[in-house]
Amino acid sequence: MKSVEFLNGQGRGYMAARLGIVATRAVAHPMPCVTVQMKIRRGHLAPHGYLHGGAIMALADTACGYGCWASLPTTASGFLTIESKSNLIGASQRGTLECTARARHVGRTTQVWDAEVIERESAKVIAMIRCTQLILHFPVGEVTFPAEHPGD
Repeated sequence: MKSVEFLNGQGRGYMAARLGIVATRAVAHPMPCVTVQMKIRRGHLAPHGYLHGGAIMALADTACGYGCWASLPTTASGFLTIESKSNLIGASQRGTLECTARARHVGRTTQVWDAEVIERESAKVIAMIRCTQLILHFPVGEVTFPAEHPGD
């Protein structure tokens, strides 16, 4: 299992870091488990003032993705999320969200992760998500963007 420092380092400059998502825990045994957190900011809210569902999904997909990445088979070159199922069951406007993703299946070609998002201060469950990742077994090239790429 890769360390929290490694996961946060790899996320620098990408979506997770831009949203303020930080890995806080990575455990390999008995089954892989990763915890990430995100302090709610105005940019995470929908116009009605409540947390946007996309922010919740980004948090959960990051937790599941970091878990998958940290537990890839040695022959794998990467992974892609191929399915995400969500139950958004709560709302939040402020505080810190915490998402814990637990591996349910770790295979050579796929992984399945369950994630639970809670509002840390109240321990209220906000969402439950299941992600399926396809494990890649071929060379993956580096992605480069021109300097004028939007958002840079």
